[in-house]
Amino acid sequence: MTQQAIVTEAAAATIEEKAPHRPEQRLSKNRRSFRMFLCIVPFLVLVFLFSYFPLYGWIYSLYDYRPALGLAGSDFVGLQWFQLLVGSPTQVAQVGQVVINTLAISFLGIATSILPLAFAIFLNEIKAPWFRNSVQTLTTLPNFISWVLVYMIAFSLFSSSGLVNGILSDAGLITTPVKFLDTDQNVWITMTLWSIWKGLGWGAIIYLAAIAGIDQSLYESAEIDGAGRFQKMWYITVPQLMPTYLVLLLLSIANLLNNGMEQYFVFQNAFNKDYIQVLDLYVYNIGMTGNNLSMATAIGMLKSLISVILLFTVNGIAKRVRGESIV
Repeated sequence: MTQQAIVTEAAAATIEEKAPHRPEQRLSKNRRSFRMFLCIVPFLVLVFLFSYFPLYGWIYSLYDYRPALGLAGSDFVGLQWFQLLVGSPTQVAQVGQVVINTLAISFLGIATSILPLAFAIFLNEIKAPWFRNSVQTLTTLPNFISWVLVYMIAFSLFSSSGLVNGILSDAGLITTPVKFLDTDQNVWITMTLWSIWKGLGWGAIIYLAAIAGIDQSLYESAEIDGAGRFQKMWYITVPQLMPTYLVLLLLSIANLLNNGMEQYFVFQNAFNKDYIQVLDLYVYNIGMTGNNLSMATAIGMLKSLISVILLFTVNGIAKRVRGESIV
């Protein structure tokens, strides 16, 4: 028997041995896939309950809803609330100012989104582990402080009778208290600064994780070529973090209209209300303070639809420019 015949016979025997096991292997793989699917079912249920099931509430935008009467006893008005949004000059002007506030604060947030990236890079360059961990802990802790407590800190420091005004008055620098909180000047900037203070350390965590995944041989090669610390940061760390930054940037653009409500709710007052009201706070004020849940639902519905459109638009741009999509 020739060597070629022996090889052919061995290959045929191997195929015969493996063939009966293929359906079993396929069945075992399907079982593993099904078990893995069962692991994510609880999370899918939570997503459905908290993200999709509440969309049923959009039906309230078609009624003149009165809580005492319930939905069945309220009058069906169709698209009346949507027509009121664009048909009343007063309402249009008010909503226009709210949209301007929302976009201004969102764009300021996007413009300062580079700060967590820079903070993570410089934090990673700290050589003493105890000092680096201390700085990271101290800058991350504010994220876990509620906005109510943040406002208490702001009030104790910057109110008319607060610590800052007291120091300035004792030093003879001012004769009347400076109104840091009770003013409509620079509201967008102050809100952005408070957001940076609260979220800087938390936002840097994802970049620190990305830095930990950078191939260390790149830094070793750069050292051999004589690169300094800042050169390695600029030519290695920054380019390696750009994909992560761009994904987060695109998500921020898709969420232009979603500023949240808590921060602006606790900081709002009669002096800054015109410039601090973002869409989420405006919806709350109309629905709860103004007792017009139907109008609030209509505005919230439009905001959600526009956000979805922004998401798919940004996703399309990312796919064209980078060849990758985020959805």
